[in-house]
This record gives sequence, C-alpha cells and structure tokens, in this order.
Amino acid sequence: MVSALTPRPGILEISPYVGGRSRLEGRDTAIKLSSNESALGPSPHALEAYRALDQQLYRYPDGGSSVLTEAIGAAHGLDPARIVCGAGSDELLQLLARGYVGPGDEVLYTQHGFLVYPIAARAVGAIPVVVPERALTADIDAILACVTARTRIVFLANPNNPTGTYVSTVELKRLRAGLPEGVLLVIDAAYAEFVTAADYSAGVALVDDGENVVMTRTFSKIYGLAGLRLGWAYCPPSIADVLHRIRGPFNVASPAQFAGVAAVRDQAHVTRARDHNSRWLDRLPDMLRQRGLQMTPSVANFVLVHFPDDAKRNAKAAEAFLNARGIIVRNVTNYGLPHCLRITIGLDHEMEAVADALEELMAAP
Repeated sequence: MVSALTPRPGILEISPYVGGRSRLEGRDTAIKLSSNESALGPSPHALEAYRALDQQLYRYPDGGSSVLTEAIGAAHGLDPARIVCGAGSDELLQLLARGYVGPGDEVLYTQHGFLVYPIAARAVGAIPVVVPERALTADIDAILACVTARTRIVFLANPNNPTGTYVSTVELKRLRAGLPEGVLLVIDAAYAEFVTAADYSAGVALVDDGENVVMTRTFSKIYGLAGLRLGWAYCPPSIADVLHRIRGPFNVASPAQFAGVAAVRDQAHVTRARDHNSRWLDRLPDMLRQRGLQMTPSVANFVLVHFPDDAKRNAKAAEAFLNARGIIVRNVTNYGLPHCLRITIGLDHEMEAVADALEELMAAP
C-alpha cells in the first residue's frame, strides 16, 4: 500500500548511516575493530557509577545534566554554563543544523568527512556541499572558496574520521578568520583526547574568541562509553541557549550522566588509553610497510590502510580474508575510499592478529 503522506524535501535523499559491523555470520566471537571504540574500555569508576543507578531508573534524569557539565568544566577549565550535553555528539550536530540551517541553505563538509554531516543537512532541507580535500586532509583554502551567501554551517572533523588526518591550530585560526560572522564553524573533535601532536588544539580558544564557533566532543571514544550515547558541546552563550531550547527535555539518561562524571574525573585511565594508542600508532606503520602496505598517517585511534589494485589483495579481498579469520574492520567505500579499510586500534593481541593476517594475505601466491 502506498502512503499518501509525503516527507519533507530532502529526507528521501538521505542515505541512512550504517555503523561498523559487530558480528560475523557463523561465529560466536570476533575481534571487532570496525567502530573506533576504546581498546581499554571504560574506566572502572564509570562502570561502578553506572551500576549504582539501577535503583533510580524510575526517576527522570537532570534535564540540564548539571553535575556532568560541572565535571566537564572542571576537567577542561571551561564554564559549565556554556556546555550542552547530548545523546552522543551526533545529537548535538543535528541540533546545530536544526537551530541554524533551513531549506535552501548550504552546509559545507570535507570530501571524506563524517557521514552524519550530510544527513543533518538534508534532514532540515539544506544542501550539503562537499569540499575537496588535499592528500586526504581538509584544505582550508578549498573550504573558504566554497563559502557562498547561502552557507550557514561548516562542519570540520578534526581529527577526521575515517582518514585520521588533522589540521593544525594555525590552520583552524585561518579558517575561522576567513569565514563570515554569519557562518557557524562546528569543530567536531571526537578524537581530540588521542592526539599528541604539538600543533593541534581541539578548538576551545576559537570558541572563546568569537560568537560563531562550536566545539563538540564525545564520551564514545577514549572514554569507552559508546553504548551510553553521551556527548557535549562547548559553545558561545547565545548558541548554548539555542541548543537548550530545542533539545529534548531529558535528552541524556541518568546512568549516562553519572558514568560520564566518573569517566571524566578518571584522567589516569584516559592517559593509559592514550599511551596504548600512541604505542600502536608508532608501531603499526612499520609493520604494514613490511607487509607491502601503506597507511595514511593518523593521530586518532584508527588507521586508514591502503590496498593494491589486485583482485587477490585489494580492500574487498582483504576484508573477506580478515573476516574469515574472525576479524571485523570497516569498509569505507561509502566514504569514497573503496581501496582502503579503516582499522581501529585494539588490544595488543588483536593488533598482532591483524598484522599476522595481513602478512598471510600479502604473501599468498
């Protein structure tokens, strides 16, 4: 039966977001390296805080997530009144589009940027504009060249998923300086805690310096709380006000709030996770080169591995080969990278298993 109801223009042009696979047919267990989840998992204190809420589930959560915003503010030296929490940073990205973009407006994002950006644009009737990258990295000049009178938001993932590349603080400042005051720059810093590069910053200073920059962060990555859907945005006061007006009244569940408080207070666990990640980012390039493969230099908790144009060793063949050995990685064809696979940094034995499997693949006749 055909429905007489018609969705808003742009809705049926959305390609639904598909997350990384979690299971392999015919296997009870697998090494999952497809979703950039934390190798070390959540802080034990976060797990304890989550479990402690089991007798309070009949209570509504704090609508403003006040205890959590205060904990985030204390950890990062930020004003809690300018922090807005959401059900993952995905919700906040969508709220920003709802708050500042309308039909016919343009939303810019880079060529291999996070696929939620065009979804957020089309959901409000806006036009997503893809900006070419340079060497799989955001090109500031290209972004500025694409800005028109209809541009309302520039989404910039820094570091970017799925490439793992980033733009420096200097380049971020140049982007902000080149944008009209009426264009909102959204810096999606989901992987900021993993970055050790001296010329990187997550964007806090840019938010403080003007009225048209927002930084979003997540608890899904280094904090290991992806299943709780928890994120936050640091905003100018006027934008925080807009987000509070349009977000759901109880958009963050109590267990997520209190697990987030415990997680952000356990910075020793964050340091251990960052150190583990950095060690593998140092080791992996040499291991891959020894197996005849290359990867895009990454500062996040995943790597983009490039495969040869060979039916036996291309990305499609490599994914099937890894799956057959119980290893799940991320196919990134939908990001325009059909010759690559994205592999999350996992535990030591998981990374060794990946390296061994790729060695076997590349050595096969």
